[in-house]
Amino acid sequence: MPDSVFTAEQRDALQEIANLAMGRAAARLASLLGRFIELSVPRVRVVQASDAGKALREMTGIHDNVTAVRQGFRSDIKGEALVLCRTANVNRLAALVDHSFGDAAAGECARGDDDAVDEAGDETAARGETSSQDELVFDVANVLMGACVSSILDELGRTPVFFPPGLLGANVSFDDVFQPTVLAWSVALLLEVNLGLEDDAFRAHFVMLMAEDSIRLMGDALDALLSAL
Repeated sequence: MPDSVFTAEQRDALQEIANLAMGRAAARLASLLGRFIELSVPRVRVVQASDAGKALREMTGIHDNVTAVRQGFRSDIKGEALVLCRTANVNRLAALVDHSFGDAAAGECARGDDDAVDEAGDETAARGETSSQDELVFDVANVLMGACVSSILDELGRTPVFFPPGLLGANVSFDDVFQPTVLAWSVALLLEVNLGLEDDAFRAHFVMLMAEDSIRLMGDALDALLSAL
């Protein structure tokens, strides 16, 4: 199945639907964080599943490790939604929500040579901080995945059923996220949109993955939508 599986009209319609969906998700996230959210133009590619990691690197510009959350969904169109962000920038998001992350980091930098008890306490605190940051990314991803997938499929006349979300990995490479054996698909639709916080380094990438059968159904749904205009 080639990258040109969609006609120009279908691709434009899908990008517009994704843009509207991300706008709604961004509004919810802006309310949560109290910050203006910047959005990219949605991008669509159809690739071999084995090439998904390479394709996403090109689309996102990310070459370092990421934190990734995934959630499956189904109607007659089914697939998975992923939210990816650079692990190195997760602390920026945490600092916006809870300044104690920044205070903890400052305390860690100022620490001198302590005894074994203090070292153990610091390690426990660091693990707790990492866990809290992972939970925060998980919460943000839930907002994005739920709002985006629901809005996109709603525009196509579908109501998705969601599977429980899960943390796919923290501080993992794209190769770990997009293993062909994990995706279990030979062909995948990549619908990518990225969003960032104004004047801040944090940026997250929303990705929808679909297998070949659902790609065909997506094309049919887009045709029905276009014919109704």
